[in-house]
Amino acid sequence: MKVAVVKYNAGNIYSVIHALQRMGVEPVLTDDPEELMRADKVLFPGQGEASNAMQYLWQHRLDEVICNLKQPILGICIGQQLMCRHSEEGNTRCLGIFDTKVLRFQPHRHEDKVPHMGWNDLKVRKEENDPDMLFKGFQNGEFVYFVHSFYVPLCPWTVAETNYIQPFSAALHKDNFYATQFHPEKSGSVGERILSNFLAL
Repeated sequence: MKVAVVKYNAGNIYSVIHALQRMGVEPVLTDDPEELMRADKVLFPGQGEASNAMQYLWQHRLDEVICNLKQPILGICIGQQLMCRHSEEGNTRCLGIFDTKVLRFQPHRHEDKVPHMGWNDLKVRKEENDPDMLFKGFQNGEFVYFVHSFYVPLCPWTVAETNYIQPFSAALHKDNFYATQFHPEKSGSVGERILSNFLAL
């Protein structure tokens, strides 16, 4: 199985590569459209700033490539946000795979810290919890690791949610496009199970 990781203007990509390597998978890091289209699975991870990340995708025509991929693709953290229509971060037009917007957390109380950083639990939507999903074998209340200041509101493509300041989309799914706001590569055995489920799609 050939697994590709999208190379673009974002940080934290190597933590995903190392997580895959620990699972016995040797991915290729690439911004070559042909190589991405030939891969069996594609991961679109990263941390960073939305407008800079989109600028790299536009300059390398990776926006068209990503939107037209037919194999399973998993966006992680800013990867999920860039798969949406628009981000408040830098007033950025994004890929539009999920027709929803990305908003900045607005703290309501003194203890509401932004960015949201640390472990929080997942509520998986039962109607989506079938063998073709990321969350096969999951129980509600399992914990995963987040680092983000912007979030995707609950929407028709939400397959898992988390509550921090308000409920938001912890994971999205539409056709062959999957996405998580949290970092499976930093979420221990729970995150490894998610990556394993993705690779088995």
